[in-house]
Amino acid sequence: MIKHTFAVFCAGLLLTACAPEKSSSIALGQTGVVENPALDEISGVRAGIRNPDALFVHNDDGPARVSVIDWQGRDLGSFVIEGGANRDWEDIAAAPSSSGPLLIVADIGDNFAQWDEIILYFVLEPTPGPDGKYGGTVELFHSVSLRYPEGARDCESLAYDPASGKLLFMTKRDRPPRLYGIGLEQALTTQQSELEFIGEAHLFRQPTTEDMAVFGARDGPWVSQPTGMDISPDGTRAAIISYRSLYVFSRAPDEDWAEAFGRKPIEFEGPPSMKEEAVSFTDEGQHIVVTTEGIPAPVYRFDTPVPIP
Repeated sequence: MIKHTFAVFCAGLLLTACAPEKSSSIALGQTGVVENPALDEISGVRAGIRNPDALFVHNDDGPARVSVIDWQGRDLGSFVIEGGANRDWEDIAAAPSSSGPLLIVADIGDNFAQWDEIILYFVLEPTPGPDGKYGGTVELFHSVSLRYPEGARDCESLAYDPASGKLLFMTKRDRPPRLYGIGLEQALTTQQSELEFIGEAHLFRQPTTEDMAVFGARDGPWVSQPTGMDISPDGTRAAIISYRSLYVFSRAPDEDWAEAFGRKPIEFEGPPSMKEEAVSFTDEGQHIVVTTEGIPAPVYRFDTPVPIP
């Protein structure tokens, strides 16, 4: 695993690292701070497709509400999903449909592995009003209840893979994390279904003594476990965030993600917040956005993609 540490954080900072057969050049900038104090437990982010200046975020409990911020963290309003409920929302993804781009809110958190089913809520990505703000209630496009084949699991990571047409889930409290999937079309045309087990991801760095001292007994054991995931629009890269690091995996044209997650990722240690749980590629795939639980919540942008090795 190639590991890089972000020791200094400022807009325009450029870090370059090289190793045999792999190289990366990535610029990191903090673009802003989330100004809405109600967004104190952001656990998912998705960059807009219809509106690239919008970042759709949500807390992991409370109302069935998706909030919207811009890259500077300014409040652009929010909307409520009609018929939705927020038991433990942990990620938000985007996928295409014949009706337009969909946002997919994932009610998939389950710290104690007690829920028989998890739920995905699909809504058409809304557009802002004349004042540039979002508001009101958004009609539910579809929802689906899903089961794991072996029983309940805790999961905080959902992504749409355009190469396979699947929605992918990576669990948090399994060691190693387990990857599950379901076809987007199947998810959109059924009310209940079972996920398919795809494989395991063995190459996340395990907690160190220093990690336990910094993160404490509650979060230290989980610093390397996935808390958010997204896949680039071209299907070649996956970004996975954990409390400690951003991992970027690359997929060769002849591979599936089960194989790609078996190859060592590039690890960027940081940004320096304590509970990163939200990561997204932008629609053109040239940037990655990361934000975090807690107040104040910084917004980070990683500017340069990591090439396929």
